[in-house]
Amino acid sequence: MRPDGLAALPKQALETAVSARSPLTPDLPRQAALARFLKRGFPSTRAEDWKYTDLSAAIDVTRDWLAAGAVSGIPDSLADDAAALTGNIDASWVVVGNGQIVGDLPAESGKDGIVVERLSRAAVEPSIEQPLADLNAALLTDGLHVRVPKGARPSRPLGILYLDQTDEDPLVSLQRAVIDVEAGAQIAVIEYHASKGRGGHYSNTQVELSVGDGGSIDYVRLQNRDRAHSQTQRLGVTLARDSAFRHFALDLGGALTRNDLTIDIAGPGAEARFDGLYIAGDGQHIDNHTRVDHRVGPARSAQEYRGILRGQCRAVWNGKAIVHEGADGTDAVQGNHNLLLSEGAEIDAKPELEIYADDVKCAHGTTVGQLDESALFYLRSRGIGPSDAQRILTHAFAASIVRELPIGRLSDAVNTLIDRRLGDSLAMESA
Repeated sequence: MRPDGLAALPKQALETAVSARSPLTPDLPRQAALARFLKRGFPSTRAEDWKYTDLSAAIDVTRDWLAAGAVSGIPDSLADDAAALTGNIDASWVVVGNGQIVGDLPAESGKDGIVVERLSRAAVEPSIEQPLADLNAALLTDGLHVRVPKGARPSRPLGILYLDQTDEDPLVSLQRAVIDVEAGAQIAVIEYHASKGRGGHYSNTQVELSVGDGGSIDYVRLQNRDRAHSQTQRLGVTLARDSAFRHFALDLGGALTRNDLTIDIAGPGAEARFDGLYIAGDGQHIDNHTRVDHRVGPARSAQEYRGILRGQCRAVWNGKAIVHEGADGTDAVQGNHNLLLSEGAEIDAKPELEIYADDVKCAHGTTVGQLDESALFYLRSRGIGPSDAQRILTHAFAASIVRELPIGRLSDAVNTLIDRRLGDSLAMESA
């Protein structure tokens, strides 16, 4: 029997699409990635980590896209759409449209600048070898390599906008970025995902991030895709001695969204803080899987994810922390809290701690509830309507995690996106 997800794909069309693409890098051989993918296929719900996440929609779009010739053109309106999305966010932006790098890349700007180049021109070796990463490597048009030189501290964040548009034809967009933060360097990165169009769509993004001794990165991922589109993403992070990784993820759109965040704490004194907020409505499925491996100590990791669910929707949060033998002095904290605002909303929350060392401090907590009736009554008694009262309380629930936003200049933009999403949710309910 063939692996799940392969029987539905036109194998010859897949091989033809891979062969038609130009060589990417010697260290990223397409045919080797394709061979690995053909052995394993798409992840199946029979796998423990995927049992709540069905990729059938992504498989269907991939099949139709391959059958149509695996074409991914850049729409004429992309530049205007990109400007509208990023105009109020101060950053040095790189735009990737329908899986293709658009326009010129920022050049090196002196000793304190960063180097952004095409992956096809970089002497790097991407290391993620998972089924979806292999599919990405086999079909990728080009990716990004970002190098932050030793001691560099750019004054502006680097923004990467992944913007997709499909009208009638199916589209698969494949994105990849390798980010190297060298010793003592500091940088802020904004990763923004958006899409529009009536055609079937699936986005596959792979990001590999390494932080050298004493380096730090503040990383914000914003996802606001069309509510009919699908996205999977994997972010793999390696932290060296005394390095810091601060991450915030906001998921608002997409019919199917799956995020995998893996953090490898390889040096003592490293610290990882990663938080997330997801807001789901009718027909949405948002899945966050996190894993942090404490290989040495002392080191600290802390995560908190919050969810607001309304209508017929489902969210998944699986947070795993593994304290390996010898990682004494580890401090690992997990938290997941959810508001279920309708009977059809469902959350599957699974905190996991595996501890193989002594002298550690680890804790986790998960809560699922509804809006406080006494707080609602208090607001209603002061003349606030039911919809406004719900919005005030849900926004307050979200605000407690938004306060942890590692890039402060994004606060207004993030709060605007949240306000719009909560407003749309309440408007749909009252319609």
